[in-house]
Amino acid sequence: MGYPFVEIDLEKIAANTRLLVELCRKQDIQVVGVTKAFCADTAIAQTMINGGVQMLGDARIQNLRKLREAGIKVPFMLLRIPMPSEADEVVRIADCSLASEFTTMRQLSQAAKKAGYVHNVVLMVDMGDLREGVVPQKILPLVQQSLLLPGVRIQGFGVNFACYAGLIPTPEILNNLVSLTQEVREKVALELPVISGGNSANIELLLNGGIPAEITQLRLGESILLGRETVHYRPIPGAYQDAFILHAEVIEVQEKPSASQGEMGRDAFGDIPVLEDRGIRKRAIVAIGRQDVTLEGLQPLLPGVENLGGSSDHLILDVTDADNVISVGQELCFSIEYGALVHAMVSPYVSRVYKYPENYCCG
Repeated sequence: MGYPFVEIDLEKIAANTRLLVELCRKQDIQVVGVTKAFCADTAIAQTMINGGVQMLGDARIQNLRKLREAGIKVPFMLLRIPMPSEADEVVRIADCSLASEFTTMRQLSQAAKKAGYVHNVVLMVDMGDLREGVVPQKILPLVQQSLLLPGVRIQGFGVNFACYAGLIPTPEILNNLVSLTQEVREKVALELPVISGGNSANIELLLNGGIPAEITQLRLGESILLGRETVHYRPIPGAYQDAFILHAEVIEVQEKPSASQGEMGRDAFGDIPVLEDRGIRKRAIVAIGRQDVTLEGLQPLLPGVENLGGSSDHLILDVTDADNVISVGQELCFSIEYGALVHAMVSPYVSRVYKYPENYCCG
């Protein structure tokens, strides 16, 4: 296996999945396993299913198509509100989608009617994260208008947290969503069985018993993959944080000044570097760059090694204080943050190596 590559420990992902599914089960909450961070890699998706997830969700219909073609049997949820132009494929591949626009609902209705399907929809309510969703006072008119559309079934309401505006979930916000659902149920006589209460930002509430009993669903990705909640990035008790490790090769080791000796302009990405002058330091270059991964999301696992940043193709490290002598051709390992994981899994230049558990089931 050539460098760089991500080592993926499927047993740790399965263990994290089992832990979170059980925590949610105790509160009658269904887990939607979110596959977008790993581009719906079928081995990881199947590992989530083996761990107890009964529905998978992704933001790209292409990823759901890949899972469907691989023979994955569980229901699929499209997490990004659909583009009207993809409505035909959405109703064919996804069992459910999130929605917020009547125009898109109408396109889904026409596509579902043409295909002879009934497509399930969860309407998103913007409770303050300022991403997708209608404001609460407009949800009832949207429901009433959408009831006239054949081929579309409104399953319930959903909310998003800590993605765009960084809104932190609270019991008060979730109770407001529950109250809104109950109000609409009474006014339009709909069952609305799904209240999709958020994502991995909700984990602290889940652990502390702060999620209202009426919440029926959470959409979990990062908490399963990296074993932490996403508000304060605290580890989840009993979960693994090292299911993904990036391996890369050293291609240069030199002693150099720590700050440029000449006039400085913008770097290759248009930023003006700020370099601290620490004198002559030993620096190593690793063969991976911004074209492959978000460099700020890599943490060297060898003590004493410092990530200085890099360019399109190079990661620059300060190895002056490294516990071991660093040499050209050596492998260095890094923990990987969520954003870096997303980019690494997208990059055609980063390979994947799997550690399979003994009892791995491929579906």
